[in-house]
Amino acid sequence: PGSTSAVSTEDAAVAEAEKVGLPVMLKAAAGGGGMGMAIATDAASVRAEYAKVSAFAQRLFGDSRLFVERYFPRVRHVEVQILGLADGRVVALGERECSVQRRHQKVTEESPSPAVDPDLRRRMEQAAVRAAATVDYRNAGTVEFLLDQDTGEFFFLEMNTRLQVEHPVTELRYGVDLVATQLRIAEGAEPAFDVDATAPIGHAIELRVNAEDPKRFLPGPGAVTGWVEPTGEGVRVDSGYAAGTTVTPFYDSLLAKLVVHGSDREQALERARLAVAGFTITGPKCNLAFHAELLENPEFVSGHYDTGLVARMRTSPRT
Repeated sequence: PGSTSAVSTEDAAVAEAEKVGLPVMLKAAAGGGGMGMAIATDAASVRAEYAKVSAFAQRLFGDSRLFVERYFPRVRHVEVQILGLADGRVVALGERECSVQRRHQKVTEESPSPAVDPDLRRRMEQAAVRAAATVDYRNAGTVEFLLDQDTGEFFFLEMNTRLQVEHPVTELRYGVDLVATQLRIAEGAEPAFDVDATAPIGHAIELRVNAEDPKRFLPGPGAVTGWVEPTGEGVRVDSGYAAGTTVTPFYDSLLAKLVVHGSDREQALERARLAVAGFTITGPKCNLAFHAELLENPEFVSGHYDTGLVARMRTSPRT
């Protein structure tokens, strides 16, 4: 819930905030990647944050306009994988939990979401399918939602008209190749699997291995002097680096996607712990230590977490 069109003045932002209900989130209309966002709790802070965020948005995106949206203090980020097929049908392939974030950007994903029961899953999938069908969508895509932990309501966040970084989580649970499926749809062909009969199995977790400091998440580029990937049942590594390559500061910090699959969440967590322990990267800084910490965090292990988890981990006395 929030403004239906972008605002371009402080007064308009204040008026929208009062209509939506404080606190609110100010978001750059042309923004992305978690950049150009600020929380405002009263009219004065709306004005102050508007000035800062709009200037940032103009400088970075060439567009100073902002959206004013309701701010949820306890929210989860849950997305639904959809396929817009060549014959016009749209199907959903379950949800992914994406609430482990730093600077509003995902670092860990899992499926199924610990917060989504069968009824909620059905309603979220139906909403995602309707959104894609309304625009006659043809491709793999993702519909993202915010899930209010307090009320159980979910709200449309955005649609990504492409494959997400975290698509391997869905591939492992459904036993499908989404990249190949995307190409088949573009050719006008049917997927290589029966979309009506394919059912998810087990639990999958993806850990984004980034070239960044594991405490403050600052970039840590450099030459890769050692690279040993973990192996084992249910372990998959998608990477673009090896010993002898160099991580530059000019591009995304993602080094590899470490993905595990198990018969249930408990087994997936244990396989993830072993895989992290067996992954060795020397040279650039990397966040493997953060993932080891996360996999032992009681809040994460319980499944009862939200988008504020990483911030709480970094403000606790232990860190």
